[in-house]
Amino acid sequence: PVNSNVRAGSSPALSTRKLQTIVWSFFYLYNFQNIIPKMGTFVITKRQSGLYKFEFNSRRGKTIFIGTDFELRFECEENIKFIQKHFESVFFMKFKSKNDKLYFKLILEDKEVAISRKYTTVLLMEKGINEIKRYIDKAEILDFSGSEFVFPDLE
Repeated sequence: PVNSNVRAGSSPALSTRKLQTIVWSFFYLYNFQNIIPKMGTFVITKRQSGLYKFEFNSRRGKTIFIGTDFELRFECEENIKFIQKHFESVFFMKFKSKNDKLYFKLILEDKEVAISRKYTTVLLMEKGINEIKRYIDKAEILDFSGSEFVFPDLE
């Protein structure tokens, strides 16, 4: 009897693809769930101009929106907390750019507080908005605006 799952000249061992699938499934079930952040993150940085800005990043680290510029770092943090506290009042104003990319602006109390990254489809833009709605109230704030290097040299 000929086994149709085995190519001529190959061993009857598991194929590389099946083995990779098994390994990744095992890795995901037992370890990977603890590695992926379960919420979005606000990241504060300093521009070369000296102004501060914040970004809201998805669970996977992709930027969803960028806030306006601030002269002082604490203003940036206060604005983040204000957005989190009053998020139920945020309005998403949707736009299409000249090159047919989609984006939105976060409007709070008749003021633009942030602008999103560009999206290629309406579905992707809606996914970005849904990610904001799901995680903004639980999002932590990371401050990378200081001049000190985050990762020290190895000795």
